[in-house]
Amino acid sequence: QVQLVESGGGLVQPGGSLRLSCTASTAIFSILTMGWFRQAPGKQRELVTTITGGGDTNYTYSVKGRFTISRDNAKKMIHLQMNTLKPDDTAVYYCNAVLPGGSPMFNVWGQGTQVTVSS
Repeated sequence: QVQLVESGGGLVQPGGSLRLSCTASTAIFSILTMGWFRQAPGKQRELVTTITGGGDTNYTYSVKGRFTISRDNAKKMIHLQMNTLKPDDTAVYYCNAVLPGGSPMFNVWGQGTQVTVSS
């Protein structure tokens, strides 16, 4: 059974930085498309960023230039470096893993980590 475990959330002031990490327990990590989603109170879960097994990245407009996703296939980890954080970035951040092409048979979520941006 594949598991994703997030870490690195916390409280930060506006303009500050945080780095989230997600560790996967699967032998096929290197081919997976990994992503970060977030869900703010009272809002739907939204896609933040994805990275393919080949390293291609995609970002939602609101985080472009501020957030950077990366992956370490040897350690089966992804990271999300978040800079210039804003109160609107406050949410629970979830790590996600899917197969290339997005088969519904493989869609794994982490338990989430809270990020709070507040002064």
